[in-house]
Amino acid sequence: QVQLVESGGGLVQPGGSLRLSCAASGSIFSAMGWYRQAPEKQRELVAVVTRTGRITYADSVKGRFTISRDITKNTLYLQMNSLEPEDTAVYYCNALSVTGSAWWGQGTQVTVSS
Repeated sequence: QVQLVESGGGLVQPGGSLRLSCAASGSIFSAMGWYRQAPEKQRELVAVVTRTGRITYADSVKGRFTISRDITKNTLYLQMNSLEPEDTAVYYCNALSVTGSAWWGQGTQVTVSS
């Protein structure tokens, strides 16, 4: 059974940093990524990394966020720097199998506020 467990969210001031982690178990994934959903908005892609190392970022986070993956630990990370109030959202970890199945974590709240 696949499980994705996120951690690392919290409250941070504008300009601050946070690091999210997503520990995965139960399968080998072709891609893993981070999505976010702000109140009254649709869930959107933040960043994704494939098993081969190809990375895609949303334009809004380029240069500020870094996604990385430790395949040996099956853990996904998102380093978030220069955070802005607009980054406030629930952040979800996503994993995609080679057969196309997808799983989601429970979400972790990130709040950027002074």
